[in-house]
Order: sequence, then structure tokens, then C-alpha cells
Amino acid sequence: MAEQQDPKGYASREMVDEVLSVYPEKAQKMRAKHITVKEEGCASCSIRSNSKTVPGLMTARGCAYAGAKGVVFGPVKDMVHISHGPVGCGYYSWGNRRNLAEGTLGVDNFVPFQFTSDFSEGDIVYGGDKKLEQLCREVKELFPTVKGISVMSECPVGLIGDDIESVSKRMSKELGIPIVPVRCEGFRGISQSLGHHIANDAVRDHLLAKKERPDPGPYDVSLIGDYNIGGDAWASIKILEEMGLKVRNTWTGDSTVEMLQTAHQVKLNLIHCYRSMNYICKHMEEEYGIPWMEFNFFGPTKIKESIRKIAAFFDETIQEKAEAVIAKYDPLMQAVIEKYRPRLEGKKVMLYVGGLRPRHVIGAYEDLGMEVVGTGYEFAHKDDYDRTFPMMGDNTVIYDDVTAFEFEEFVNRMRPDLIGSGIKEKYVFEKMGYPFRQMHSWDYSGPYHAYDGFPIFARDMDIALSSPTWGLAKAPWKKEAKEVRK
Repeated sequence: MAEQQDPKGYASREMVDEVLSVYPEKAQKMRAKHITVKEEGCASCSIRSNSKTVPGLMTARGCAYAGAKGVVFGPVKDMVHISHGPVGCGYYSWGNRRNLAEGTLGVDNFVPFQFTSDFSEGDIVYGGDKKLEQLCREVKELFPTVKGISVMSECPVGLIGDDIESVSKRMSKELGIPIVPVRCEGFRGISQSLGHHIANDAVRDHLLAKKERPDPGPYDVSLIGDYNIGGDAWASIKILEEMGLKVRNTWTGDSTVEMLQTAHQVKLNLIHCYRSMNYICKHMEEEYGIPWMEFNFFGPTKIKESIRKIAAFFDETIQEKAEAVIAKYDPLMQAVIEKYRPRLEGKKVMLYVGGLRPRHVIGAYEDLGMEVVGTGYEFAHKDDYDRTFPMMGDNTVIYDDVTAFEFEEFVNRMRPDLIGSGIKEKYVFEKMGYPFRQMHSWDYSGPYHAYDGFPIFARDMDIALSSPTWGLAKAPWKKEAKEVRK
């Protein structure tokens, strides 16, 4: 297909239709429902989401196991998380998220470790219950200080019907620690989003409200849906505590079993990643009367809005401290903007990430004078797009579960200055000569949240765009045949 470039760098419905025209008619109609262009006068987002990916269309989605183990449970630092099944799922989910955690390795921090029951053919035939029992005993023997164990079931475990619930219940009684069965076989559901929900339900059923804290206070809050990528949660906690609040629990970056057990005692739940943790927030509101609110600590404009929104829930003491925090950091953030905005003004960005980032980071880019002209989620639901749509400008494209082909074609036509996506897309676009930032784990940088994170975010975007590499690199398929032979 010939490349066509809109000189303005914006999307149109005609562009989308042309990209989809290579598909069979049935696939065209299906994919057209998952892609929309926001046009002038559009009041609502009509995009379809949370439906199965059609076989043959390459997707960047994760599975239910990825959502439960890799996102929700994995960052709980004083638990051992067993990948129950063949070694592959555990191996390929090992250490791919930068969930930073304080503590001593092997004592009260097991985040960097990987534990697997390493299924073989015999386990598939005869079942893995006995093996799981032995593994739980070995964990407790090797690490006497461990505070809990989670059992993350992989696809074969669900197919053969292993009873991880009864094993967990029996071994929890024997070992004297909570052992949480998590039915997160990868084939369950449409994407990793169901894995989030399953993990939330497992926390609700096995950990939440199992312990009482002796000293609850009027300013106690929980920070939910922050996984401490590159230290994000620590940066957010710093702001909240300067406001006079007491962050009792983090879900689940740098988190502990006790935090999950006592989270029912706080006054307010603050949720950053809505998609992964809204389930538990809604449950705590219904069961314990704890209100919750979504907030955004990306970029000074959204940070300021969120600080005031959070402070309004509390008394004048917190509100006064909140204004003092804003007054303290505003000049510092303005200095960052003055340094980087002249270099980044007018640059266009296309995003494609998993949970909160496709909408939360838009404000941070706008603070630097940049414009997001395309965005989308791997596993969003309708309410995610309803929140995203008002943030987008006219003639911007929004895509759900976008295929590799579609994303590459949109980029080739719209010619953004920067792409922010995941590791699956990173090297493809860099080889095509496009500046890129890995927006799942901050490309080994961070934090990006809060006042500590914005200067790093701005610096990294500037580095990505200003690197002389892009003037020197040439995609291999654009080289002359003679060059390639040499």
C-alpha cells in the first residue's frame, strides 16, 4: 500500500477506511467499530471495546494471568507468588515490570524472585496438587519470614481441574500464613482486564479486613492502582504526606500483606489506575462505606487539580496545607516548563498503552506544549474511553486493541514526532526511524508521577526527540540492495 501523509499530522475517517481496506469485508466491519476519529461536534465516544480479538489479527494484549500476577499481586513484596503450571508463563513474566520495593531480599521483599511449580507431562496427567503442597512447604522452609503465598493458576491447571482452593486452604492452616488461590488461567476472559478483576476478588475474599490496625486516624488514605514503576508511588506519597494525609496502604506497589488486610480502616481511597482497581474500590465503598476518587499526578496542571480535589474531601487544615504544597512546587515546575517547552512546543505524539496512561499522560504532554493526536488502550472498557474522549482534540484518532499493522499504518500516515507505547512496539518504530518512549515501564527511567516525576518525564521526552540518532539511522528495508549485501 502506498504511504500517504497528511501534512497537518491529523487523522480522518478516510485514512482509517483506507488502512482497513486490506482486510476481508467481515474483518473491516469488525475493526471499524474499534477505531474512531474525534471530529468537530462529536459529543460522545462510540468506540467498541472489551471484546475478543479476532484470530489472525496480531494483538499486544496480555492474558488473565498477566493481569493477576504481573499487575495486581506481583508487587506485593512480602508474599511469594507461585506461577502454578509450566515454567514458561513464570519465566516470561519475571521482572518485566519495574515494581520497586524497599526491604531485604529473601526476608521481606520477594518481588525480584520467581517461583514456579514447573509442570511436566506427568503433572498434566496425574495432577499437580501434591506438587503444590510440597512447594508451599519449601517456600516456608526456605523463607521463614514470608507473610503469605499466592497461587497463580496457568492455563493447564484450569484445563485439568487442579483444586488449588482446597490445597491453599489446607496449607494455609498448616503453615500459619494466608495462601491465596487465584483462578487466573490465561484463557479466561477477553484480556488481562479480567485478571485484574479476579485478583481484586481474591484480595477481597482472602485478605481484606482480616486484621485491625490499632491506630486509625482522621487523615488515613490508601493509594490504589499505583504499582511503583520506577518509584512512582513514592513520589505520589511524598505529595500526599506533605498535604497532611497519612498513606496507610499502597495497592500494590511496595505493598505488604498487612496493608491489604487493614485497608478497610481508611477514610478515603485514591485510585490512579482505574481499570485495574476500580473493582476493589467499589466493594469497599459498598461494604465499609469508604468513598473513593480517581486522581492524576502526571504533569503540574493535573497534579494541581488533583491536590485540590483530594483536599476538598478533608477539613481546612488539609486544604491550607494543599495550597502550601502547590505554592512550593509551582515555581519549580514552571522552571521545568520554561526549559523544555521551547524545544517541544508543537510536537505531536501518538500513544498506545495498557491501563491509565493513554489518558492520564495527555495533560503532562500538554504542559510541555505537545499534542496527543492518537491514543488507545490494549484492554479498556467503555468507561475508560468515555473518560478519554473529552481530553482529545478534533481530528485525532482513538483505537482499541489496535493491531500491529493498523498502528504502523496510522503512524506512517500521520507522521507523529514521538510514539509512546510498550516493549512490543518499541524496536519496530525505532527501526522505522521514529523517536520512541517505552510508556509501560518508563524505559528504565522514572519516576514520572508527581512533582518529583515531571522533570524526569520532560527530560526523557526531550532526549528522545533531540537524539542525533534519528538523523543517522535508516530503516534496513529502505537501504539500497547493494548496501545490504555489503
